[in-house]
Amino acid sequence: MNGNIHSIETFGTVDGPGIRYVIFTQGCLLRCQFCHNADTWEIGAGKQMSVSEIVHDVQSYLPFIQSSGGGITVSGGEPLLQLPFVIELFKACKKLGIHTALDSSGGCYSRARSFQKQITELIKYTDLVLLDIKHINRQKHIKLTGVPNDHILDFAGFLNEQQVPVWIRHVLVPGISDIDADLITLGEFIGTLANVQKVEVLPYHKLGVYKWEALGIEYPLKGVEPPSAERVEHAYRLLTRNMA
Repeated sequence: MNGNIHSIETFGTVDGPGIRYVIFTQGCLLRCQFCHNADTWEIGAGKQMSVSEIVHDVQSYLPFIQSSGGGITVSGGEPLLQLPFVIELFKACKKLGIHTALDSSGGCYSRARSFQKQITELIKYTDLVLLDIKHINRQKHIKLTGVPNDHILDFAGFLNEQQVPVWIRHVLVPGISDIDADLITLGEFIGTLANVQKVEVLPYHKLGVYKWEALGIEYPLKGVEPPSAERVEHAYRLLTRNMA
């Protein structure tokens, strides 16, 4: 079983608990204006890697990973675009006792029978989902990412129904995703989910702008600066105030 892989980070510290072996898959349906990995958008590109190849590689890092309480994280791009590959990878990891985390926007989640069969299979081998909610307002989500958020919120509901542990992640972009009214609404939505273990507010940054330029794509957030630490803390309070 092969996957289309953009890159691998062997010592990740921000994509789940502990030290993580992070796989960035290739392909994404969203076109987030703040994306720092625009080079992962193209579906079908990247390097072909097999499950056995990745599992063999990750084993050499296991002493560091497992002693830190870490594991493997599959990110993107959007990993749900390659469900059969991720299922087989996580299945192999669980046989080795490796903690598995899925970093997803839920951008291709579907209630179609074939997709439901696969996603239900995947969560059997998934210890944690890092769920990226870009915006709670539907129209603002379309403007920010190019797609509506109905299926993303539906994915959050599915994970709650299945009692899969979740960390909610929200990128805070000044003037776009940091409006108090929207943060309050998102916080209320998070409060309806019983499976959320943690909320992470990720400050917008400009580290990926050079990738847009290299791809010949105009960067849409020129002039937008990262939020202050105070603004990040304020957002965190609004997003978590309804959590049990």
